[in-house]
Amino acid sequence: MSHNCANIISPDMRYPFDARGVAKRFRHAAIFGALDSLHPGETMRFVNDHDPLPLLAQLMERYGDAIEIAYVAREPGQIVIDFSRK
Repeated sequence: MSHNCANIISPDMRYPFDARGVAKRFRHAAIFGALDSLHPGETMRFVNDHDPLPLLAQLMERYGDAIEIAYVAREPGQIVIDFSRK
């Protein structure tokens, strides 16, 4: 039986990314890699313990209008952001 990843990719999918489980020195590279892997219409739901303002500035510089950033939760210790690829 062969495996075809194309069968599981569909628009409007939301992929979880919990940054709290990634070593700090690797976080930004891992986030960029995950975002680079998204297809238009797909969303990565990002969870973190702090508001990643420097990261958001880097994402806007790197992706510009190609990515939409929307906070789902913005409470101390519980930050949830949807990054959607346009």
